[in-house]
Amino acid sequence: MARDKEKRSCGQRLAEWRAFVWDPRSRQFLGRTGTSWGLILLFYLVFYGFLAGLFALTMWVLLQSVDPHVPKYQDRLATPGMMIRPRAEGLDVTFNVTQSQTWRHYVRALHQFLEPYNDSVQAARNAACVPGRYNEQPDDSVPNYPKRACRFNRSLLGPCAGLAPADDYGYGAGQPCVLLKVNRVINFFPGRNKSINVVCAAKRPRVKDNLGQTAASVRGLREEDAALLGPLQLFPPNGSIDLMYFPYYGKRVHVNYTQPVVAVQFANATANVEHHVECRLNAAGLRTDDERDKFAGRVAFRLRINRD
Repeated sequence: MARDKEKRSCGQRLAEWRAFVWDPRSRQFLGRTGTSWGLILLFYLVFYGFLAGLFALTMWVLLQSVDPHVPKYQDRLATPGMMIRPRAEGLDVTFNVTQSQTWRHYVRALHQFLEPYNDSVQAARNAACVPGRYNEQPDDSVPNYPKRACRFNRSLLGPCAGLAPADDYGYGAGQPCVLLKVNRVINFFPGRNKSINVVCAAKRPRVKDNLGQTAASVRGLREEDAALLGPLQLFPPNGSIDLMYFPYYGKRVHVNYTQPVVAVQFANATANVEHHVECRLNAAGLRTDDERDKFAGRVAFRLRINRD
């Protein structure tokens, strides 16, 4: 019998395959009748339809418990994060003054970031708020009523405003500007009704060489780092952030909200030296020394200005 199977010709095998695909005598397609195929398709249609309906119902129930305007859980975010502009890989701002191709992308990024801060745009979109106090806007029995945003004019950033089209934010002269922004947190009231500002200073990285040194020697090293970094100029003056930009109510109701920024200009940083800089948000009741979260209320970055 096995020998007979082996002797089947190619035509016989092809005929058997054709009969399996469609058998005109039993009217079966791939070994099943039309009724059988219909029952299988009906079963899978009902089965996957039930799964899709169950998934849709689950998502609908979940969305009913989510407020589209305010995150449901934000109790763990006690201190907002900070970030710098221009964006730099690894928070490392490195360029060569005499080679414009190494810093032109920083200039373009700053121009793009500050476009919404143009004085004309702010005058058209946002309101002139009363400085020195929180800009609280209760709903007054109308849930999620649209909120007005306060103006933050680009001109407040002084020489780091980049108002002229050819302005290079000091990168061409070796006096670069770096912008600092505080991340948005809904219903965040910093400072306990007191003024807040950003402070920046040279920071010596933690290395094994510092271990075992006296406090005086470490202090001397920090003073040396500060001397190499040179004086820092902050804009607005003293790196102040007015209370009127708080609280933030969320992007759905605070549509034109423009978060405040602080510019720091390195006017006389020593060239061909890697500088470690740390900027902190200075506000009453705000903790910025948590080593478990190095971006909570602060940001550390590297700056290197090369000259040929």
